[in-house]
Amino acid sequence: MIRFENVTKHYRGTSKPALHDVDFEVQRGEFVFLVGASGSGKSSCLRLILREDAPTEGRVIVLGRDLRTLANRKVPYFRRHIGSVFQDFRLLPNKTVFQNVAFTLQVIGSSRAFIGQAVPEVLALVGLEGKDKRLPHELSGGEQQRVAIARALVNRPQVLLADEPTGNLDPATSVDIMQLLARINAGGTTVVMATHEAGFVDQMQRRVIELRGGVVLRDERHGRYGDTSGLPSLAPAPVKGAAATAALTAALELHREISAAGAEGGAETERVPDAAPAARADAPAPVAPADGAGSPASRVEERPAPSAEMTPSTRAIPIVAPPVDLDGLGLTGLDVDRLGLDDGTDDEVGPTS
Repeated sequence: MIRFENVTKHYRGTSKPALHDVDFEVQRGEFVFLVGASGSGKSSCLRLILREDAPTEGRVIVLGRDLRTLANRKVPYFRRHIGSVFQDFRLLPNKTVFQNVAFTLQVIGSSRAFIGQAVPEVLALVGLEGKDKRLPHELSGGEQQRVAIARALVNRPQVLLADEPTGNLDPATSVDIMQLLARINAGGTTVVMATHEAGFVDQMQRRVIELRGGVVLRDERHGRYGDTSGLPSLAPAPVKGAAATAALTAALELHREISAAGAEGGAETERVPDAAPAARADAPAPVAPADGAGSPASRVEERPAPSAEMTPSTRAIPIVAPPVDLDGLGLTGLDVDRLGLDDGTDDEVGPTS
């Protein structure tokens, strides 16, 4: 069905070839995955199979035809035997589902009777019964991809090319599309699919052709996607200035708490009486004479408890905030002014009044 014979492809303005000495064959009814990193040459292979590009060196033979010698006027007739599915769907936005699928048959001059029979059949195959009158914007992404697959299959092609068909779909919908492609392949259609979906490749265990830098690195039947241990892991990268930002945030939070405490307390101070401190709790209580007589020094003088009317002398003890090390945060003078903090010249940062 498809044969690459020592194919090399150079694109103008590039120093390295997109494909270099690529050589492989695809048999009828196979399901082949083209895998590899972006820029490895997967899409270039599909364009060569579809005759969108011509090889710089070597030969590409598809369905028994050497595409290098195929006349341009015969290319549209050649492409009728190949269906194409793309990542971006490429549907006609102003046409219904039925019209999008029928458009392929109308271009090649199929009769209305054949179109009226073939389109509903292929829509049923891809699971879109009853949605033939919907417009593309009324469909989900998975349904739009099913329309694209139906359009590629309506002419009953021998080869189906799929370029990242699940790239824009959620995981559950992607599974549905892969199952659909497997059913199409089971019906006898040769499928060549370029993909980065390692999970699907590993589960389906089909033939895998791995490309790297335009060179075939591996061609394995019942293969897997390949070793992904060398891929970089997603780890949080250090952010410049993150430590200083965290320290500044903590300092500002402390400053706000102290300011709030000072505002609530107002002019509240701690009162310290001039009188001698109260007796210790463990000291023995003095005993007054039984007859109530005695010298003033020998009896305990009863003093009334302090009241609001009593105004002993006091000394104010201000609430003082711990110093904030602004120098350690790497802040400029402009940053300090914007934040309303002390510029570091005083020893302490007090509460705001």
